[in-house]
Amino acid sequence: MKMFDVAIIGGGVVGTAIGRELSRYRLRAAIFEKEAELAFGVSKSNSGIIHPGTQNSPGSLKGKLCVLGNLLTRKLAGELCIDFKEAGELIVAFNEKECALLLRLMKNGESLGVPGMKIVNRRWLKAHEPNLSREAVAALYAPTAGIISPYRWVYDFAENAARNGVEIHTETKVENIQPARPGFEIAASGGTFRARFVVNAAGLYADEVSGMVGLDDFKIKPRKGEEFLLDKKDEHLTNHLLFPLPSKTSKGILVTMTSDGNPMIGPTSEVIEDKEDLSTTDAGLKKVLAGAMRLVPSINENDIIAYFAGLRPAAGDDFIIRHEDKAPGFINVAGIQSPGLTAAPAIALMVSDILKKNGLEMKKKAVFHKHRKSEFHLFAAAPEKAKRFIRRDASYGDIVCRCEMVSAREVRDAIARGAITMDGIKFRTRAQAGRCHGSFCTTRIMKILSRQTGTPVTALTKRGKGSEILKGSRENS
Repeated sequence: MKMFDVAIIGGGVVGTAIGRELSRYRLRAAIFEKEAELAFGVSKSNSGIIHPGTQNSPGSLKGKLCVLGNLLTRKLAGELCIDFKEAGELIVAFNEKECALLLRLMKNGESLGVPGMKIVNRRWLKAHEPNLSREAVAALYAPTAGIISPYRWVYDFAENAARNGVEIHTETKVENIQPARPGFEIAASGGTFRARFVVNAAGLYADEVSGMVGLDDFKIKPRKGEEFLLDKKDEHLTNHLLFPLPSKTSKGILVTMTSDGNPMIGPTSEVIEDKEDLSTTDAGLKKVLAGAMRLVPSINENDIIAYFAGLRPAAGDDFIIRHEDKAPGFINVAGIQSPGLTAAPAIALMVSDILKKNGLEMKKKAVFHKHRKSEFHLFAAAPEKAKRFIRRDASYGDIVCRCEMVSAREVRDAIARGAITMDGIKFRTRAQAGRCHGSFCTTRIMKILSRQTGTPVTALTKRGKGSEILKGSRENS
């Protein structure tokens, strides 16, 4: 039975950020993820916004960790070669009453230390956001907002953590946790493990994992958000991330850009019971279009190329991050909804501090590999750089996905990094993510994946067991 100092349950952005932070120390640490690959839970449907902290209460854990996380993201993006882009945020007002609310948000942001904010008028908006509705009268501008690829952020954290000694166990669903000496015995689908400390970063299932050690003082209530991706030809639809005035439960319907160039509109916000409900609806589409077109009237429904929904693991108004005295050694990291992606690096620091305060000896390693080599993405490369790579290796010029300009070499590199499913390849490379949704590239990618992994094409899956793509082959039909 393997023994760890720290077992992290959950392989999303929070769990992998914690793993990467702990990899600085001479510890035996592991991440347990129930899905076939990391980032297949809450993190896969994240909008990718790095929030500045303008929309959180000054006294909240969310607010403090958001502002710190925004700062840390810049540092970590350099170390891990992630494609962070500072875009700036505009919270738009349409009348004088809403302008008064902008001042309140600005005051809250100033209390949290959000830098560079200012109220901009109609003339500024016309000059800097020409597609914004003419009915907009003012906006709160926060320049430190940015965008990042949420799944590549997860993979970069995880790969760097693994390089520094953290074990990553996928397809390892935690089924039971029992007290043991020392710490806990963890029964999972991938085996039985022991750990002195357990960090519960299980997202939508954090309440169920917490219940395994006898704690039932919070409940995760999934909040579904439907979002819609626009064609990349609309890449310059906006120059900033556009927000309406927020409500008590939602930041509203946004018009944003993504790190890969496609604009995105949404999300809705609906409390549901089913933790697996990722359906989209006509009603959701109508609501999102109405909200988005209020900000940018020129948005066209015909430009939507993808519909998807994500679930936010809400558990009240604020994050739950604490050591549980009733289960010594157990740390809950729960209710991490927006701005959880932004806050993840700061949450990792907080969890590290909690572990230290509760008896975990944390000695820094003599050698910590904080940098990782960047991947080459043909779709983001300047023409001269692309030519150099193709001259070096002709497979960079063998285009597999025409919509997103992804080469055969990039697909093979994604597999070498750990992709074992079609979604794993898509999240790492964007192959299959364009307007044709893989109509042209799916069979080619499957052939490469089968050849590289030695897996029969009939056993290949979209996202793990139960999502097999082929049910038979010509040979056995």
